[in-house]
Amino acid sequence: MQANVGQFDRVVRLVLALVILGAYFVLGEDTRRWALLGLIPLATALAGWDPLYSILGIDTRRLDLH
Repeated sequence: MQANVGQFDRVVRLVLALVILGAYFVLGEDTRRWALLGLIPLATALAGWDPLYSILGIDTRRLDLH
């Protein structure tokens, strides 16, 4: 597993994950479980690796501004 998620991409994923996971507390009981999908961008942000990016050959690390 080689990292393929750049710093900016990781921050965007983290913010998105927190928003989606926060919806867990706002949604009704029957739709609440959908907010758990926020765990996916959270996991990829923390790991710095996205399996879909690997399949598609995408690497956003080279897009980071230095």
